[in-house]
Amino acid sequence: MGMTVPGESGEGKAMSDINVVPLVDVMLVMLIIFLITIPVITQTVKVDLPQVANQPTKTKPENITVAINANGDVFWNQSRVPNDQALLDLVKSVAVQEPQPEIHIRGDVQARFASIGRVIYLIQRGGVVKIGFITEPDRGLR
Repeated sequence: MGMTVPGESGEGKAMSDINVVPLVDVMLVMLIIFLITIPVITQTVKVDLPQVANQPTKTKPENITVAINANGDVFWNQSRVPNDQALLDLVKSVAVQEPQPEIHIRGDVQARFASIGRVIYLIQRGGVVKIGFITEPDRGLR
């Protein structure tokens, strides 16, 4: 089979080569078994799934963009907001509109989390329900 017993052939030493024929036989049998069983396992009920397309969010004219730069300055649709009370007044003025607009937050990557958190808190206090974040897609530059 796989080795020679000393004394039978007269050499007196064991055969050091590995016999791979049984290993190949076992692997071929396993391959055949997998090739036969995989199509049976993967069969499912035939259904027509709905087709969807992932489209980026389109900015509606009633959406409001609040931007926070790296220094923590807040901008309401490209105009700088001088303080927190002015931002709260702006939010309260749009919160009563029907339908209520969405507020999209654009935070600079270098902005402090406290600045963005303060803006979110003021928007919630003002009564706006829908808040979203605008981000850049990851293009694998890192």
